[in-house]
Amino acid sequence: MSLASRPRCDATPAWAALAAHHRQRFDGADAFDLRRAFAEDARRFERLSLQAPHVFADLSKNLLDERALALLLQLAAQCQLESYRDAMLGGQTVNNTEGRPALHPLLRCPPGAAPAALQAEHRECMKQLDAMLALAESIRAQGRFTDVVHIGIGGSDLGPRLALQALQDHVRPGGPRIHFVANMDGHELAAALAALQPARTLFVIASKSFGTAETLQNARSARAWFLQNGGQESDLAAHFAALTARPEAARAFGAGQCLTFADGVGGRYSLWSAIGLPVAIALGAAGFKALLAGAHAMDRHFASAPLHANLPALLGLLDVWNRNFHRFASRCIAPYHHGLRRLPAYLQQLEMESNGKRVDAAGRPLAFDSAPVVWGEAGSNGQHAFFQMLHQGTQVIPVDFIVTREAAHELPGHHAKLLTNALAQSRALMMGQADEDGHRHFPGNRPSTFLLLERLEPASFGALLALHEHRVFTSGAIWGLNSFDQWGVELGKRHAGDIEACLLQGHAQGMDASTAGLLARLR
Repeated sequence: MSLASRPRCDATPAWAALAAHHRQRFDGADAFDLRRAFAEDARRFERLSLQAPHVFADLSKNLLDERALALLLQLAAQCQLESYRDAMLGGQTVNNTEGRPALHPLLRCPPGAAPAALQAEHRECMKQLDAMLALAESIRAQGRFTDVVHIGIGGSDLGPRLALQALQDHVRPGGPRIHFVANMDGHELAAALAALQPARTLFVIASKSFGTAETLQNARSARAWFLQNGGQESDLAAHFAALTARPEAARAFGAGQCLTFADGVGGRYSLWSAIGLPVAIALGAAGFKALLAGAHAMDRHFASAPLHANLPALLGLLDVWNRNFHRFASRCIAPYHHGLRRLPAYLQQLEMESNGKRVDAAGRPLAFDSAPVVWGEAGSNGQHAFFQMLHQGTQVIPVDFIVTREAAHELPGHHAKLLTNALAQSRALMMGQADEDGHRHFPGNRPSTFLLLERLEPASFGALLALHEHRVFTSGAIWGLNSFDQWGVELGKRHAGDIEACLLQGHAQGMDASTAGLLARLR
């Protein structure tokens, strides 16, 4: 089905009813208050919490009542969310501006589980997975390389980098060290190369198009370093591998082993593809398959659970409620686990690149706001940085707390105190504190969501990421967006090419006065 042909959310009866309900129930002197809501409803926690695969969610501390939830579910029905979800999962062309499906859920399907219409594509995905896992096992077994340098940017970097941080306790011993380089700033690559030996290093270049400027600049510099430090041209193919949808370009660069993945897999959804090679090297085939299985379990939940008990759908609808009716401009991500310290950056790209758009899938300007600003930091560090603003600032900012019931370490006392802090911050945001001294007054009634995993392991981590993929899909579907393109990324690239020519050639022809003045200062 075509996203562009679906009803506009702001033209539905449910949208108008939500706006009226918000004015009546959430504005004014007697507005909705969480403290009163819990006092009046002993079952609020029970009604607004649910278990999805590997993730338990408490939504009860959000500024949401039963009527608003019912209207949000009506909005989903009127916007044909379920049929559009089915179209995406069934491999239809949901990326209408680029004429592609969104095939990342297919990468996680086990044998026999793919939709009938995608059997051929699924067989190709399984071939690519087998090739990637075989290469990962070969790299480990040979023992030739002590270090693997993964060169990518955006989704080609954020996903694998986050996964190895999150799953460090599940890394198999004896494998090569994994390094990540993304920034075009040469300081990052120089720091990574400083302690490496060319003869013992494998470079993995991760770029879907094999044309990403930052990645190619780092790859060229890595190749030059290799040749300048004893490596031979004849050795390039053995020391440079590529993860790409354009293997011919990778081989022209000098890469030997090339792992491919489909055009229908976007960069920010590519961890599950060959882009996950460093994760497979570190975790082994069984660990990587567990990661896929956890994500697939969440896919099935999203595909089959009724919307009132469908966690990704409910979170996406809640995001629409918060953005368009409460008018909250940002959302804070507070993972209370050191392994998830880069999760805010990963979710920032996932949501803001997917839904940070001002026109709908038909190219019509939006009459409402789309994606919020997504930001955050690992707890409890954030408590000593920006939680002051969350508690007493002029803006109300919803917070997502993410915790694990169990820790992987055995240090006594730490995890109990960490969990206590997460619970305390969530409660304090809601309860506030009345005080005649304004400096000590906390208004409270500030919303938060609590996501709980039993432990951080490959399956639960995979489910957590898939949960957020489908959450972003849901809000984008309600807003009528194409959540799978990113044309805004291309404009800056084009300007960069023009400006680089000016910088290298010593002129500023065609530049505005500010850029021309800055070029003169930089030359």
